[in-house]
Amino acid sequence: MADSQLLGIVLIAMIAGIILFRLYAVLGRRTGNERDARERLRGIGGGAPPVASDNVVALPVSAAPPEQSPAPSDSVKRGLLDIRLADRDFESGHFLEGARHAYQIIVEAFAKRDRATLRPLLNEEVYSAFDAVMRGREERKEVVTYSFVGFQSLRITHAELKAGMAEITLEFVAQFVSATTDANGGVIEGDPKAVRDVVDIWTFARDTKAKDPNWTLVATSSSGP
Repeated sequence: MADSQLLGIVLIAMIAGIILFRLYAVLGRRTGNERDARERLRGIGGGAPPVASDNVVALPVSAAPPEQSPAPSDSVKRGLLDIRLADRDFESGHFLEGARHAYQIIVEAFAKRDRATLRPLLNEEVYSAFDAVMRGREERKEVVTYSFVGFQSLRITHAELKAGMAEITLEFVAQFVSATTDANGGVIEGDPKAVRDVVDIWTFARDTKAKDPNWTLVATSSSGP
């Protein structure tokens, strides 16, 4: 009887182990996307992204998912592999998902002049450039209206590891509606009723030797304002 009970316990444990393994395979590790904007920048690490904040910007729902990106070049693959070897938690799929969220949060916070949200997401140089534009708009009493529509595509164009510092450059092809009005309400830039196509090239960086898991926006360029 004792042997039968022991066998039953072993069988139950084996079944429970199989169920837990299947759940892990389906759900994966915790990505942290349920937390704040800074955490979404950690996306590529596969673990949870950073520090919670009350300044999270509510994101509009994309009209359509981005188109499937072309396969990365050999140089990009090598760069991603180097980053993976330096950071065992690194996962490019999670990084891309985090980058999508970060892009929406940053561009909307920039339009709203929400410095509290922008500050932890940008390095000093990028923040100073953003702040200069926002201060100019404030001085001229200009107002920007912005509504994100969706991504046409998103791809990694460059990846490398230098002395432990990981850098990943992405090309965002995005659509949104935006307009800038002057103090009298006249439109001086954009169109409040037209969807604009914009190509943004952004570079994110992270010190893989640091305990801080956050990725920071360190460089930007754009095909449009």
